[in-house]
Amino acid sequence: MASYPVTFEADYAEPRNRLTTFFRLFLAIPHLIVVALWGFASSWAILFAWFAIVFTGRYPPALYNFVASFTRYLTRVSGYILLMNDDYPAFAGAEDDAYPVRMHFAGPLPAYNRWKTGFRFIVGIPVIFLRYAIGFLLELGAFGAWVVIVVTGKQPRGLQDVLELGLAYTSRSDAYLFLLTETYPPFQVDRAQIAAPPPTPAVPGPESPQP
Repeated sequence: MASYPVTFEADYAEPRNRLTTFFRLFLAIPHLIVVALWGFASSWAILFAWFAIVFTGRYPPALYNFVASFTRYLTRVSGYILLMNDDYPAFAGAEDDAYPVRMHFAGPLPAYNRWKTGFRFIVGIPVIFLRYAIGFLLELGAFGAWVVIVVTGKQPRGLQDVLELGLAYTSRSDAYLFLLTETYPPFQVDRAQIAAPPPTPAVPGPESPQP
């Protein structure tokens, strides 16, 4: 099966900083301001892209890169607020493989389906409702993580996996609603496949004496 054109990856670290976790929402305020301003500009870019795709079947690369950068930045800020990591995100949407939460986009399609784009906010209604429900569950999970980390200084792996799956879906649903892809977002987390180590060669034993 072909891979989904929008990948999501998140690194796990068990030890967490209690102090920055306790004040996480306050620390995120500057990013929330940038998200609001950048999101406003992106809404216009998405509107222009909608018209471009409906009339030409193409997503202008400049608009695609602008919206993809915003989506990537929004995902990093969301991951930080949801306590998936302690690393303070940069005020940028460029790809950064060193950051614990990552999104990669395959780039604009050679040709888009005009009907799918024209009626995106109708055919996308199930995605909108599901994204809303998952967003509520993410908030509950993040609150639980906040309590656990403040008390123990650790993030349980099981709770991290739940947050990771939820953010992976919401980030991909954003990409779908922002017209970056035509494919319904899957419930899937992308993890790097670690190759199995090569087999250790057998150590030859002592030769048996010849009769």
